[in-house]
Amino acid sequence: MGLLGTIIVIIIVGLIAGFLARAIVPGRQSMGIGATILLGIIGSFVGGFLGFLLFHADPQGGFFQPAGIIGSIIGAIIVLLIWMAVKRRSGARV
Repeated sequence: MGLLGTIIVIIIVGLIAGFLARAIVPGRQSMGIGATILLGIIGSFVGGFLGFLLFHADPQGGFFQPAGIIGSIIGAIIVLLIWMAVKRRSGARV
């Protein structure tokens, strides 16, 4: 698979993981499709990092590695919860 195929797969996995994370986490998240894809992509790397820490999977890949779809969803949920907490906290300072 070439570079373009890899980018398309990353975007699709990011969209799926971000969408499922937004569906699982209760509350209103005002995000567009681009932010949802970015949430899923960042969640994939968070899931890969947690997978490395917990299971020592693929040590040749280093700490930051893309996770599978389950790891991506778990990572996206974690990132979304952190984002919502930061957004809530910054809104309370007004």
